[in-house]
Amino acid sequence: MPLSTRRKPRLLAPALAAAVAATAFLTAPAEARTEPTAAPGATAGAAAPGDSLLPKPVPAKLGLVVEEYAQFPESEPTPPPTDPRLMRHARINALTELPDGSGRKAVPDLNGKLYLVEDGAQPRTYLDVGATFAPQFFSGQGLGQGFGYAAFHPDFARNGIFYTVHTELASTTDKKPDLTPQPNTGYHGIITEWTADDPAAGTFSGTRREVLRLGFNGRIHGIQQIAFNPTARKGSADYGKLYLAVGDGGTGVRTTEPQNLALPHGKLLRIDPRGSNSASGKYGVPADNPFADRPGALGEVYAYGFRDPHRFSWDTGGKHRLYLGHIGEHAIESIYEVRAGDNLGWSEREGPFVFDKNPADPCDAYKPLPPDDDTYGYTYPVTAYDHDPPADWNCTSDVGRAVSGGFVYRGDDLRKLRGTYLFGDLVDGRVFGTKTGEMNRGAAEMATIHQLRLYDAATGNLVTAQDLAGDTRVDLRFGQDSAGELYLLAKANGKVWKVTGTRGPALP
Repeated sequence: MPLSTRRKPRLLAPALAAAVAATAFLTAPAEARTEPTAAPGATAGAAAPGDSLLPKPVPAKLGLVVEEYAQFPESEPTPPPTDPRLMRHARINALTELPDGSGRKAVPDLNGKLYLVEDGAQPRTYLDVGATFAPQFFSGQGLGQGFGYAAFHPDFARNGIFYTVHTELASTTDKKPDLTPQPNTGYHGIITEWTADDPAAGTFSGTRREVLRLGFNGRIHGIQQIAFNPTARKGSADYGKLYLAVGDGGTGVRTTEPQNLALPHGKLLRIDPRGSNSASGKYGVPADNPFADRPGALGEVYAYGFRDPHRFSWDTGGKHRLYLGHIGEHAIESIYEVRAGDNLGWSEREGPFVFDKNPADPCDAYKPLPPDDDTYGYTYPVTAYDHDPPADWNCTSDVGRAVSGGFVYRGDDLRKLRGTYLFGDLVDGRVFGTKTGEMNRGAAEMATIHQLRLYDAATGNLVTAQDLAGDTRVDLRFGQDSAGELYLLAKANGKVWKVTGTRGPALP
C-alpha cells in the first residue's frame, strides 16, 4: 500500500514508520543509476515486491496531439561509447527559442553541435562546439557528458551574447577549476561566453571566452542546465543573471558535499556572467544571492542539497515560480518549487523521506521523517513519483526511471493545458501533467500527477512516446518556444514533435 504523500512530519511519522517497515528500497552504488550492471553479488530485496513509496500517476482522459516538427542528423559521441544508452540517433538535449523575434529555435546535441531550426525548415549547424574544443571535448561516457545546453542572453538581438556548457576530460588539459573541485577530479564542466559578430547570421562567427570551470570526480551529474529567467525585466535584479544546475558528480550518495556551502557541487548557482567580482574575476557574484555575505560559503550558491537537478524552468504566468525536476538515487523522482536559500536535503533527504546512506539492510534506505523535521529547514517536493518496481525487482538494479522536468503551459493555443506543468519520464517517455494550483510548498498533500495520452496528428491514432521514438528507451526532453507552445524531443530517433492540440476533457 502506498505511503501517504502528506509531508508534515508530525502527521507522517506513525503512518510512515509502519509503511516503511513493510517497504524496502535500496541505497544504490554511486553510479547505479547510470551504469548498465547491478552491484556484484546483488540479491533481490526483502521488501514486498512491487510496493510503491508514493501513489502512482493517475491515467488521464486528456491527451496531447503531437505533430512531427524536425528530424536531426545522426551524430556520434567522442570517444566512441561502449554504453548502449549513449548510442542514440542524435543526443538532442533541449529546445529553446532565441530571444530576438526571429522564430529560430536552438537545439544542442550532446555530441557537439548547436543547431538552429525554424518552422518548416531543416535544422542547420550554427556552431560546432565539439570541434571548437577538440581534442579535450568529451562526450563518450556518462549520459550528460558533452555539449549539454545553450542559453541566449535576453538582449541577444543587440549584443549577440550566448553561453554554452560542455565537458572535457581533465587529464587532457592543464587548466584548473575555478572553484574547489572534487577529489580525484576526472572531468571538467565549462561555461563559455560567445559573442556573435552578427546576431542575425545563420552560422556563428565571433569571439569566445571561458567564464567558469568546475571539476567533478565522476562522469555523471555535472552541469545539467544553464538558463536566464525569462520573466525578469530589464533593470530588475534578476535580469541577465545566469542560473546553473550543478549536480553532485555522483558522489553525494556517500558524502555530504551537496550540503557543504563551500563547494559548488549539488547546487543551483546564480552568477552575473558580465560581472567581475568573483574570485577569478571572470564573472560576478550577485549581491542579492542568499549566501553572498555568509563567511565560508560560496556567494554563487542560490539553493543547495541537490543530487541531479536535471531541468528547471520558470512559470511565465502566475507568480513566476521556478520549478525543477530532480532525478533521484534509486526510487524517487521529484518536482520542486525552488526559492533562494532552499535546501532540498540531499543526501540527508530524498524526496519526502530520510535517506539512510548506511542502512543495516541495503534495501531499506528510505526512512520516515523525524518528529522534529521542521527544525532542519528542508524543502520538500510539490509532487513526486517513484519507480514502481515490478514484482521480481532486484533491489540493487536500476529499474529505469528518471524525471525530465518541463514547463508550465501559458500559451494561447491549448486552453485545456493552461496552468498545467508538463513533464515526463525521460527513460520510458511517459508524459505527465500536474496542475500548478495544487503544487504548493508545505501543503498537506502533494499535487496529483496525471499521465497524459498522446495522439499522432498524422494518423489520429493513440500512441506512446515509445511508438513515436521507435525505441523502448525514449530519452525524452521538453522544449518551449517564445509563445509558450510545447515540444517533445527524443534522442532515440533524433526527432522533435510539437504539441498542436488536445483531445479529451481537461484535468479534474
